[in-house]
Amino acid sequence: MIDYALAAPEIFMTAAICVVLIVDVFLRQEKRWITYTLSMFALVGAAVVSLLFGTDSVATTFSGSYVADPAGNALKLFAYVIVALVFLYSRDYLERNGLYKGEFFVLGLFGLLGLMILVSGNNLLVLYLGLELQALSLYALVAFNRDSAAAAESAMKYFVLGSIASGMLLYGISILYGIAGTIELGPLAAALTEPGGLTVPAIVGLAFVIVGVAFKFGAVPFHMWIPDVYQGAPTPIALYVGSAPKIAAFALAWRVLVEGLGPLHVDWQGMLVILCVLSLVLGNFLAIVQTNFKRMLGYSTISHVGFILMGFIAGTENGVRDAMFYTIVYVLMATAAFGMIILLSRRGFEAESLDDFKGLNQRSPWFAFVMLLIMFSMTGVPPLVGFYAKLVVLQSVIEAGLVWLAALGVVAAVVGAFYYLRIVWYMYFAEAKDSSPLVAATDLRTAISVNGLSLLALGLFPGYLLNLCASVLG
Repeated sequence: MIDYALAAPEIFMTAAICVVLIVDVFLRQEKRWITYTLSMFALVGAAVVSLLFGTDSVATTFSGSYVADPAGNALKLFAYVIVALVFLYSRDYLERNGLYKGEFFVLGLFGLLGLMILVSGNNLLVLYLGLELQALSLYALVAFNRDSAAAAESAMKYFVLGSIASGMLLYGISILYGIAGTIELGPLAAALTEPGGLTVPAIVGLAFVIVGVAFKFGAVPFHMWIPDVYQGAPTPIALYVGSAPKIAAFALAWRVLVEGLGPLHVDWQGMLVILCVLSLVLGNFLAIVQTNFKRMLGYSTISHVGFILMGFIAGTENGVRDAMFYTIVYVLMATAAFGMIILLSRRGFEAESLDDFKGLNQRSPWFAFVMLLIMFSMTGVPPLVGFYAKLVVLQSVIEAGLVWLAALGVVAAVVGAFYYLRIVWYMYFAEAKDSSPLVAATDLRTAISVNGLSLLALGLFPGYLLNLCASVLG
């Protein structure tokens, strides 16, 4: 028997998207706020449904292809919050730049639906379908501004590279299916761990699957799309691409590598170590030379991915917990950072250069302080939550006996401090290039303030979020 209640959040979100899409067709431009409101109600409704139909245990349905568990439910709830912040941050920007269209919200919700399917996928094909649903939405979103040649170029690069990565993932899935005769994660791991099950073709298939996971994360050498997409896409799109999909990337890695192929940890650990080292080194050193803030955030994302991978490399329960903790913390930091770009931007002006942050303290001491919290957290300065995120993943790899990798992580964090603290220096000690006051809606100012202060609050009391990650994964 199919238990539809387990998939109630996805069913609700699908229906809500259809309602938003149909209503938006009949709205005039001055009534577009209705689409925004309906989209926010869809997120609130999905959260309520997830809470009502959430389960305290692991349950499967649809012939074992869909799994409902506390960790998946927690990731979905966090994703709703992040997408709601994206919509809230983006509304004023879209209105100012003539991009306030229903497609933005519909594609954003479709991307969220793909994330939800991916989080609850229990076989490789369902995971692939969730991944592709989200990816297709992101490709269209990046090209959302039809009048921007940079956005069109970024979307084309993203589409081509994403298609190659999807093809590799699908090829790896087909190899594993040919060897094991199943695409369900549990039976697949059982087949590969039998004597003689992990053959050379199986290792090749596993490598192709990890390529797909690495591309979704943006790990080196599958990182080429990140800086171009962040810089070329409109800031609200870069905000979306740089936040919610990271939750999906964690979910994909967790389902495939831990839930499915956990017994093969020794066989895929070395692959992740290479990705981790390259991401830490290349991401940090290339971020130093950037003058575009969005491009700098792109390369810093790559370095943060290296830290997230450390949790999976450790291969322990604490390691996975710490990877989840780091992912949530990074998404909060990235959302706040892109939100500050939107706050400083105005019609015809995109505050994406590092110089645009010069003298921010003279224009708005409060938002200079909020930006300081964001940059200090990304650097890993205590007592901000970014410090504890780095600390726990470093402890995980030390416990796994990889002291040299932890040492590399410390060096990478020190290098990263240069380009993050440079922003702080610009805000407080450089002469302002623009003395105009910040003009933004009250809800935007409030949300960014809360977002920034949450980094301090979670840093002062990190145990709450750590214990939540441990409890839902346990």
